[in-house]
Amino acid sequence: MKLQTTIPLVVSDNPISYQSKLLLLGSCFVGNIGEKLDYYKFQLTQNPFGILFHPLAIENLLERALHEKMYQENEIFEQDGIWFCFDAHSDLRSYDKNMLLNQLNQRLKETKLWLQSSSHIIITLGTAWVYRNNENGKIVANCHKVPQNQFSKELQSVESIKKSLQRIIGLIESINTSTKLIFTVSPVRHLKDGFIENQRSKAHLITALHQTLKSKNTAYFPSYEIMMDELRDYRFYGKDMVHPNQLAIDFIWEKFKSIWIAAEVFPTMEEVGTVQKGLLHRPFNPDSQAHQKFIKALQTKITYLQKRYSFMKF
Repeated sequence: MKLQTTIPLVVSDNPISYQSKLLLLGSCFVGNIGEKLDYYKFQLTQNPFGILFHPLAIENLLERALHEKMYQENEIFEQDGIWFCFDAHSDLRSYDKNMLLNQLNQRLKETKLWLQSSSHIIITLGTAWVYRNNENGKIVANCHKVPQNQFSKELQSVESIKKSLQRIIGLIESINTSTKLIFTVSPVRHLKDGFIENQRSKAHLITALHQTLKSKNTAYFPSYEIMMDELRDYRFYGKDMVHPNQLAIDFIWEKFKSIWIAAEVFPTMEEVGTVQKGLLHRPFNPDSQAHQKFIKALQTKITYLQKRYSFMKF
């Protein structure tokens, strides 16, 4: 008896290995994949400007990073004693304006370095809804809880998303012609926009992506479709009924792993996983001989891994 529909997946001919360098950008779901990759100690960096929900925010980051357009004081603002930038997530904030400017500009430099050297770039799009600052007419990446009457809400058209995606791909290929671009649509439901509005948003993103991703250097991973068509049950959502829960994240990760991670590194991933579980172990008696033996064996495993992969830090 078949109780589940299955999304067909094709194994990549350019899979991720421990020699790969990964850059992850986009909505909060890319963080879920990034956490898994980081847990298994792949070489990566993710969201240097924090979570970016829509294509225009990602495009803006790439353009500024590649053209080394550094942030100036008039591009940040103070609210309740804290400095923010509309181009970055609220995780990137400071009580000191100069410190925030230094953070922003350092992150731009780091982004450019990773764009130049990455073998794979994973981009997750969350929404087609954007907010335009009424004062200067610019679309923001994050409103930072500034009063809503200071913004106008807009739904990006399929055509405008296509143009943004084309610019994103063009910017990346201008500095790195060998990287693999993996796009996906976040399965997180943006219900604050409204039920129908969320579906319109996802439809615009999916349509634009499939009309754009035609070169051999681009690919689509169906995380949204897996959530909608394979899982299809509220038991796979968190208490907010919006975000995929850990079981759903693990399920989608296993799908991603099956086609995008090179099978020959699976044994190393198991070794790393064993070490990670060992590091989380909390003994009843830390001074016991048995625990000291456990610690010594764990350190031996870490040393063995680091001899093969010097970049691994535990």
